[in-house]
Order: sequence, then C-alpha cells, then structure tokens
Amino acid sequence: MISNNVFERYEIKYLVSNRQRSILMNEMQRHMKPDAYGKSTICNIYYDTPDYYLIRHSLEKPVYKEKLRVRSYGTAASGDSVFVELKKKYQEVVYKRRISLPEREAMFYLGSDASGGLDGQIGSEIDYFRFIYKDLSPKVFISYDREAFYDKEDDSFRVTFDGNIMWRTSDLSLTKPPRGRKILPPDTSLMEVKTSGCIPLWMTSLLSENGIFKTSFSKYGRAYEALMEKSLLNEQ
Repeated sequence: MISNNVFERYEIKYLVSNRQRSILMNEMQRHMKPDAYGKSTICNIYYDTPDYYLIRHSLEKPVYKEKLRVRSYGTAASGDSVFVELKKKYQEVVYKRRISLPEREAMFYLGSDASGGLDGQIGSEIDYFRFIYKDLSPKVFISYDREAFYDKEDDSFRVTFDGNIMWRTSDLSLTKPPRGRKILPPDTSLMEVKTSGCIPLWMTSLLSENGIFKTSFSKYGRAYEALMEKSLLNEQ
C-alpha cells in the first residue's frame, strides 16, 4: 500500500559541538519529547544527472532548487517500506513530497524509464521531475545517526541532531549497511530546527546564549565537493 506525506516548513541549520549539543538537549527536555523514530540511523540515496546538475545548481544558492532521493530508516530489506522523496526549496521555505513503498518497488521504479509508475498527485510530481531531468541515476549514498524531538505544545516545531554523517559512491543500495567517508569531525553534529512558523523564544534565547548561529550546510553538497576534490587529486 502506498502512503503519502507532504511537508511545508522552514529548516534552519546549525553546526554544534558535543558540548553545545549537551547544553541544548538538557534544556530541551523541559520543552520537547523524542519523536516516533527517536534515535535512528537514516540512509539516503541521492539521484542526479550524469553531470551532477542538481547539486551544482543547488550549491549556487538559487532562489529555487530541488532534489530527488530515496530514504530508509536503518538498513532496509527488499520488502521494507522506504520513502521516495521530492524536496524543493523556494527562498527560505522547504516543500517535501514523499511516497512510501517497498524498497524493491522503489528501486525498480527509479531505475526504469517508464512514467506513471506512482499514483496520485505526488506520484505525478515525481514522474514530471524525472521527465524534466533526463538520465537520473543514483550518485551518492549518505547515512547519519539522528536524534529527533518535537515540542510538547506545538508538534510542528521539531529539532534534529545528525552525527556520524558518512557518504560513499559504491554499493548504492539501501539494503547495504552504512559506511563511508566522514563529512564532519567526530565532535560536531548538524542540528536542524524545523518549523512552520516562528522559533519559540526559549530556543532563540538558548541559541544566542551559547553562541550558536545558523549556517548553510548540505550533506549532499559536502559529499559532492569531496568527490570533486578526490577526482582532481586523482588527475594530478
């Protein structure tokens, strides 16, 4: 059975040290609860054109950008549900459309040239994306360990911490366990604040008091830059 998910929100990113993360989580206990996944390992495969147009365009920081990925929570078996996700960003607002289906069906669909493989409006949007960007193929596997929380008073306000972020360009399958090159130092995490409105005052005060400032950060972007640097070194 296929299920749909739609998200529209602001996503603000911060790089935090282990010390800052500990301070934040200590205060967050008063205001937030772990979400349904709690602590989890998230695995993603990003799709792109042969010349990596999607990530190159994204790194230019345009007003509008979009990406296609398939995601699992932990290493997936062929019959496990995964998410095919179309993520768009216009100005500061992130729009995410995703469909859940078995891993084998998701990979067959994304590896085929046929359109009309998914039902509904979201399926049509993903089909159109694949039609516009020809010859999409899996490029990078990215995994990370995540802790996710939501506000006790407003469950649309969420905070996630991603650590142990790794990437690879081989074994591009969600059925393969996480491994790869590290993106961040071991004492650093990526924190994301996700909200459909304003950040609560207690959180803005906490960030300010601890010298935590928003940053521009893309996991796929960092992986692509490292891949290009590696390619240039190999050419020398």
